[in-house]
Amino acid sequence: MKKLATLLGLLLSFSSHAEYGLNFPDPVTDIGQEIYDVHMFTMWIATVALIIVFAIMLFALIKFRKSKGYKADQNFHKTWFGNWAWVLVPVMVLGVDFWIAGRAQSTLDKFWDAPKQNCAHENADAKHCFDMNIKVIGHQWWWEYEFPEHGVDFNGKFYPIKVESRPLEEEDASEGNYLRDVDNVLVIPVDTVIRYLNTSVDVLHAWWLPEFGFKRDAIPGYILETWATVRKEGIFRGQCAELCGTWHAKMPIVVKAVSKDEFKQWIESEKAKLLAELKDANSNKDWSKDELMVKGKKVYDTMCAGCHNVNGQGLGVAFPALKGSPIALGSANQHIDIVLNGKKTMPGWKHLSDVDLSAVITYERNAWGNNASVVKPADIKSAR
Repeated sequence: MKKLATLLGLLLSFSSHAEYGLNFPDPVTDIGQEIYDVHMFTMWIATVALIIVFAIMLFALIKFRKSKGYKADQNFHKTWFGNWAWVLVPVMVLGVDFWIAGRAQSTLDKFWDAPKQNCAHENADAKHCFDMNIKVIGHQWWWEYEFPEHGVDFNGKFYPIKVESRPLEEEDASEGNYLRDVDNVLVIPVDTVIRYLNTSVDVLHAWWLPEFGFKRDAIPGYILETWATVRKEGIFRGQCAELCGTWHAKMPIVVKAVSKDEFKQWIESEKAKLLAELKDANSNKDWSKDELMVKGKKVYDTMCAGCHNVNGQGLGVAFPALKGSPIALGSANQHIDIVLNGKKTMPGWKHLSDVDLSAVITYERNAWGNNASVVKPADIKSAR
């Protein structure tokens, strides 16, 4: 009895109660609201149908029960209703299905028919154009966001703003958001038509935010479009919805929707950071080993640790160890070639700057007890 009372006390305690969501989260996009409305429309039809069917069953069980002397009609199937019910009932069900499908199809068409033209174009259709693009790139196991219309011009070349979003460890995540928090969130403006261009550099991923009302696959070699207009400021969390490997659970998505003015301020801040990085990466500074090791650790922890482990000991056969490996302790040129151009399951990293590449390669060759040569930015430049 005492054990039973203790168990009941635990079940009734506030701390033991989980949050039971009885419905979808409140949508914050127009398409999400339409999907939600179709869902509720379907649920109301299902609820009414359930009540009618159960009422008929209950009436039949009470009215025609054996205790009242009723006997089963052995010739019911020969009556008019018995014959035609096999046609009428499926037709009614199919009619309801088409009723639901009619409402869903228009929403689906709107979702698939992403706007193709920027609203800034002089001949753009104001009712069917987008204000900005965001390229969503899936990696094992993190997300990269690129803003094609926002960036800086440097040495005659345009560099778009990029956001690399990786999961935070439990001790760094905000309360209650372990595996749902990232180091860099995607910042977007509200009341802005945004076209999302989804792709991947390695395996299948899927970008999914419940409040947006949809998810979209990210497939290597393809660009799949979605679009949405967020109507509410706030932080919205999602997750990769396609099994993509060992750390599939560590691909959270965090989007911060802000006012247009705040978004402009954020863009200017990111431009300043990007310009400073470009100037630093393209300088003729003679980097010391210590400087390259400090910078290289940061690049490694960001770009490489997900596969090769923070301690350089790798993750199984697919992601070999770098600690004491022939690559890290062997020819520097071979090491540079693999990092630049990739090998088997490893993508190439040519998009990184000469400084970042020299730093991370130097770090891999001299961390965890490795003791090999230093790679300078000039070595990377000559190898490209």
